[in-house]
Amino acid sequence: MAASRLVNRNVVAERGRTSMRLEPELWDMLSEICEREAQDMSTLVRQIEAAGHVGGRTSAVRVYIANYFHTASTEVGHASAGHGPLLHRRVVREMTRSAA
Repeated sequence: MAASRLVNRNVVAERGRTSMRLEPELWDMLSEICEREAQDMSTLVRQIEAAGHVGGRTSAVRVYIANYFHTASTEVGHASAGHGPLLHRRVVREMTRSAA
């Protein structure tokens, strides 16, 4: 059985100190968001919880991270990361669907 990559860390959430298990990459992204927004992690987690995501705290944090970076993404950012233009990806996806 493969060992889990999830990293357990303590945060202070709405109901006090608790732990969350996230992938190392997601912890890094959450730290980056905290730095960009000038907030400590516990404050950010409390704000995410207060938004009322149905799937629980860890799920809410994962969705928040995805939405944060998705909202911040631009065509310029995608091009500089070598991802290619959004329009091109949509056309390829539609062509793949119609061929199936």
